[in-house]
Amino acid sequence: MPVHHLSDMTWEEVRDADLDHAVAILPIGAVEAHGPHLPLGTDVIIAEAMAKSGARELAGLGHTVLILPPLWYTAAAFARAFPGTIGVKADTVRRLILDIGIALMEQGIPTLAIANAHLDPEHVATLRAAAAEAPAGLRIVFLDLTRRVAAGRLGEEFQTGACHAGQFEGSVVMAEAPSLVRTEVAAALEPNPASLSDAIREGNTTFADAGGPRAYFGWPARATSEEGRETVRILGELLAEAVVAAEEATL
Repeated sequence: MPVHHLSDMTWEEVRDADLDHAVAILPIGAVEAHGPHLPLGTDVIIAEAMAKSGARELAGLGHTVLILPPLWYTAAAFARAFPGTIGVKADTVRRLILDIGIALMEQGIPTLAIANAHLDPEHVATLRAAAAEAPAGLRIVFLDLTRRVAAGRLGEEFQTGACHAGQFEGSVVMAEAPSLVRTEVAAALEPNPASLSDAIREGNTTFADAGGPRAYFGWPARATSEEGRETVRILGELLAEAVVAAEEATL
């Protein structure tokens, strides 16, 4: 089945598309600091790669897939002290996701899948809330990468919790947008093994308090495009599996 980018289509092409078993995928990320070596749009780069990979998987399973334009703005409280970070209220994002889902449902597309790798706790809670509040007839699928089942497939650095602008994210950006990686800067960065997930559990609320004064955690110098391509493949598999599981749960 086909994969479409919704913004590239005309309204008549959407009208005439085969929407049986259709899934819309919404990439979501934040505009926020990702160390001195990765762009502010890193999360959206990862989310779009995840969306495309997941779309291919779902198309192979017989779904028509519409990849939506990404949502660039969300809660980003941990990075709020860094220039360039643009955070918005969590409730704004929750209501926007629900409105997007309802608009799709009214056009015969009952499933909205969220492609997300931005792990700010307020943002993750917002996506969980939006999925839980979907009205009858709408299925919002949120693959939560903070859950152990998903995290266990995403590599050693990700599992440590020290994975913001490190090896995991840097590898994906190297694979998807290599011209945006400041490679010489990344190569010179010392490892920062401070775990963001531990810091969150301890009540820290900013990157600086969590042990990341330059807005990076993990091992950025270890990033490779080869790892990035494999990570994107796994993210796509996880997203497709989440959609299939959600569909089976509502049969």
